[in-house]
Amino acid sequence: MYKLFFQLVFKRMDPEQAHYLAFRWIRLAARVPGLRTFVAAALAPRYEELRTEALGLRMHGPFGLAAGFDKNAIAIDGMSMLGFDHIEIGTVTGEPQPGNPRKRLFRLVADRALINRMGFNNEGSAAVAERLATRRPVFRTTVGVNIGKTKVVPGAEAVGDYVKSTERLAAHADYLVVNVSSPNTPGLRNLQATEALRPLLAAVREAADRTVTDRRVPLLVKIAPDLADDDVDAVADLAVELGLDGIIATNTTIARDSLGLKSPASLAKETGGLSGAPLKERSLEVLSRLYARVGTRITLVGVGGVENAEDAWQRILAGATLVQGYSAFIYEGPFYARSIHKGLAARLAASPYPTLAEAVGASTRKVMQ
Repeated sequence: MYKLFFQLVFKRMDPEQAHYLAFRWIRLAARVPGLRTFVAAALAPRYEELRTEALGLRMHGPFGLAAGFDKNAIAIDGMSMLGFDHIEIGTVTGEPQPGNPRKRLFRLVADRALINRMGFNNEGSAAVAERLATRRPVFRTTVGVNIGKTKVVPGAEAVGDYVKSTERLAAHADYLVVNVSSPNTPGLRNLQATEALRPLLAAVREAADRTVTDRRVPLLVKIAPDLADDDVDAVADLAVELGLDGIIATNTTIARDSLGLKSPASLAKETGGLSGAPLKERSLEVLSRLYARVGTRITLVGVGGVENAEDAWQRILAGATLVQGYSAFIYEGPFYARSIHKGLAARLAASPYPTLAEAVGASTRKVMQ
């Protein structure tokens, strides 16, 4: 039914307008007690065998919503109602900003992909922190906070900008993510170079520890699929050196020609980060490479081209303890998370692994033997 609705309604709408419309419906449903209970019962059934421990946190399962969908922490309960086991909000910047001029979001329907050049449009860390502080959760879920650089802040002052967001948001985050991999903020990806990344991550870690003294806030970094393999290795080594809690692999890609896109060239060549099915192969490669490098010393989160349960299962076998989706949700609709949970439970039952944790990294370990 959703796919027919998508073809008849959403496909004919501007993608950003369709996003806000769907977002509004989800938020409204989550505000109605009887309705939200019914929706959660239908879309968020829990599978005991999928219960996951990661980053020192207990979650209903391994599958969560990637950053970018809920930039301002206004639909956490709504997305939890739809079955996501953790919700990563953001990207949030130190100061509020409108993002890039519209039109800035494009659907590549033939490729089941999106291109966005949103530019971290958000209300800023002070407003988001206040919203999180006053939030009264309806559903128990894990909330990650993804932080990035304010566009107008010079690169030389980026550390201070990230620290400002950390000081405001760390107390309200189950985990923090440093985003240095979006292609839509000029110069941001330069921060992935280890000489720039080391002081940034160290400063964010110190700020989180100084701000939140009653617990350790897990800290992760999100990297791009466009990094060369040697650079992926360098980030992995740095994460271990600094005692980071995890790496998210991967963000969107600026690649086009190597992806075999079917959409019209005029659309496919829109500037911005491409997400969705075409990213599947490279994101899985990066994830496997990271696991081969770090093993179980830090938590890996697999994201990029996760369309179905098989994709999620392959991420787990490659080394991901947690898996995230976003673009496929646009195409699959409200049954997306439910379908993945059901399929993961079936695959685990048919596998030689007694628990989901024992499946993590199994295929990568076989290759390494």
